[in-house]
Amino acid sequence: MSVASYTNMTEAIQELRKRGFTANFEFLDQEFRDVDSEKIYTADELSIVEHYRFEGASDPEDMSVVYAIESHDGTRGIIADAFGVYANPELGGFLNNVLPRENQ
Repeated sequence: MSVASYTNMTEAIQELRKRGFTANFEFLDQEFRDVDSEKIYTADELSIVEHYRFEGASDPEDMSVVYAIESHDGTRGIIADAFGVYANPELGGFLNNVLPRENQ
């Protein structure tokens, strides 16, 4: 699913924003919300276009995943989560219901 290689999370987010993933998504109450437009999206209205996982070589708190998300109406944005013991289990469960682009 990932199409590029980035050294760290900041680099991935900057490059994804340059490529049009500019919406500020937040996860709340089992929905995604575009902070700027206030549109609400459920899992079946979203697809994961790309994802990038970063493993902290010396610090487990650096372990994260960046998801490039696109909605059914064309809104494109990013959401990030930790992985491992620091991951948000509710967000992980929600994203399990979001189909990767290649499966749609």
